[in-house]
Amino acid sequence: KYNTFFCSKKKYGDFELSCKILLRDGVGNSGIQIRSEVFDKEKFRVKGPQVDVGAGYFGALYGEGVGGYLLKPKKDVSKLKEANDYSIVAKGNHVTIKLNGEVTVDEDFPDNKSKNPAPAAGIIAIQIHGGYPKMKVEYTDIKFTDLSKKK
Repeated sequence: KYNTFFCSKKKYGDFELSCKILLRDGVGNSGIQIRSEVFDKEKFRVKGPQVDVGAGYFGALYGEGVGGYLLKPKKDVSKLKEANDYSIVAKGNHVTIKLNGEVTVDEDFPDNKSKNPAPAAGIIAIQIHGGYPKMKVEYTDIKFTDLSKKK
């Protein structure tokens, strides 16, 4: 009935994250929240930037709960495999997203004057999207490096 999330307890600023995401039969929608915040602790609902997973949204940076798209992919990523490799680097005010080795987003986050400013730090969360009773999504081979500590 609503989106919910598997959330980190710690907040992160600069980081690298890579993983393989399998969206069985291409059914459903999921994503990885970055620099986000929990706004409903009872239902684990989150708002903030989300690296999106799903038909029409693969490789985009979406504004979950903050008004829609932040950054759309610059390339056509419609020809995807069932399991796709994601790579995310957030460093300072810049985000780079790669999908199967291809850069889809390589831009600065919207600034603080925009409708959807990106916070300097926040939780990492995996989305469980509502409305897809037949959805099966798997995240594997997760690798995470906190770059904030490397100065």
